[in-house]
Amino acid sequence: MVKVRQPYNAGSWYAGSREALLKQLEEECFLHPLGPGKTARQAEREAGREVLGLLSPHAGYMYSGPVAAHGYYALASNGRPEVVVVLGPNHYGRGSAISIMVEGVWRTPLGDVPINEEIAKAVQKASSYIDVDDSAHTYEHSIELQLPFLQYVLGEAFTFIPICVMLQDLEVARDVGEAVAEGLKNVRGLVVASTDLTHYEPQTSAERKDLEVLRAVEALDEALLFQTVERLNVSMCGVGPTASMLVAVKRLGASKAEILKYATSGDITGDKSAVVGYASAAAYKSTGEA
Repeated sequence: MVKVRQPYNAGSWYAGSREALLKQLEEECFLHPLGPGKTARQAEREAGREVLGLLSPHAGYMYSGPVAAHGYYALASNGRPEVVVVLGPNHYGRGSAISIMVEGVWRTPLGDVPINEEIAKAVQKASSYIDVDDSAHTYEHSIELQLPFLQYVLGEAFTFIPICVMLQDLEVARDVGEAVAEGLKNVRGLVVASTDLTHYEPQTSAERKDLEVLRAVEALDEALLFQTVERLNVSMCGVGPTASMLVAVKRLGASKAEILKYATSGDITGDKSAVVGYASAAAYKSTGEA
């Protein structure tokens, strides 16, 4: 019997039926004024580079969906991964310090996404910190919210691996990133770091801090990322997952990262007194294609 991780956050953080979710993704995310302005179906394939990593936010789609759409639009233009690793922070304190699932499927209103058992087990074996632990994933939204975007862009042509991160420091992040790269070394892979940036500060303060954080991402520098978050006391929930993504994509050949979009909840609601920052970024490798 196949183990099914149910879509705990469907119907609240994002639309709960297939039809409503597809409409939400297209009209309220990709075609939103803060979105890329085209749907993933309209993306033109580009040559010369391939997306290896994404930084993507995970608030309710009405808040962060338009920003997230920029990363997935880049994926539609520059990537056809076979296996996607999604790293997200643990918001609920359940399970192990670093928790992976190695079997089953994750269900969303758009269908089931199978876990790549072989590669998930290889990633777990290559790490000193990752435990097999399903309980951390039961309610966690940070990974779940990336799946409908991936399904919308890639259809059924991918498997995935969820890693939920509670213990966030540089040593652990590097270990996890190296393990992910080891697991993906022989396949076309994508590493998604699910994170929001500054939480509940005035817009001007959030922007100032977040843009420094994003400079570290753009530099593919996981040490600078941690230093910046600590120096500025940035309430970024997924610094560990982001650092792990940077480590993994560098080992897999990424040479460049681009910040695709930054906005805050205040840009959506108009209330800029206490905002949450959202960003999309993509890490690329050159393919040499003309």
